[in-house]
Amino acid sequence: MGDSPKIVRPYGDTTGDGMVQVSFTLPVPHDKRAEGAAVQLAQKMGMDPAMLVHAKQMGTAHTFFVVYGSVNHLVNLSEVNVIERDYPLLSSKEVNTAVKENLGRKLVVVGACIGTDAHTVGIDAILNIKGIAGEKGLEYYRELRVVNLGAQVPVPDLVNRAVDEGADAVLVSQVVTQRDAHLHNTREMSAAFREAFGPTERPLLIVGGPRFDETMAGELGVDRIFARGTTPGDVASYLVHALASRPKEPVA
Repeated sequence: MGDSPKIVRPYGDTTGDGMVQVSFTLPVPHDKRAEGAAVQLAQKMGMDPAMLVHAKQMGTAHTFFVVYGSVNHLVNLSEVNVIERDYPLLSSKEVNTAVKENLGRKLVVVGACIGTDAHTVGIDAILNIKGIAGEKGLEYYRELRVVNLGAQVPVPDLVNRAVDEGADAVLVSQVVTQRDAHLHNTREMSAAFREAFGPTERPLLIVGGPRFDETMAGELGVDRIFARGTTPGDVASYLVHALASRPKEPVA
């Protein structure tokens, strides 16, 4: 008694009614036939009944739809695969102390948006001192040295700058996802770093963006993926956790 349910259905008007709302665009002008096509698609997706609740023409040859209806699918919560935070969330003071004790120098972070991606809001929210939602960015941490390269950085330039700066970690933000550009760019980046660095010398590779699947880090060749809702504290705490086991550099 009191345990959370393992099998759940979507909730709309009443518990377990299976109601969901989906939106999509069809490459047809808005008319009655287009609306019928939207309902047909929803029915083929398993919605029964399917009710069209919104339709708006986009340009001259596309229409955006919102459809509401019931589905019979169930979700088994015990089979859901997610990446849980496996490290403690530290305060800025604790991060600074850990870096000082483990590295004996400042931790160097190089960040950028690569390829043709010009959306720097995400990388700036993590790196810039102003941060996000009242939380200071990594530039605020006195034991971190942050190099923000900005937008549309070619992968070779990112690798060269990481070498020049002696980067411990490389943070890449990808917002543009058309034709899976974020995945292609990430694979290109990880391959370039593997070629440029030895297996024990490569900096941590971290990517983030709203459309990434956090379970794909291994497939994309990076150490960690951060998705929506990530804060500077999440990233800083992960850096400390991931670098803690690395041997300290010899004192000259």
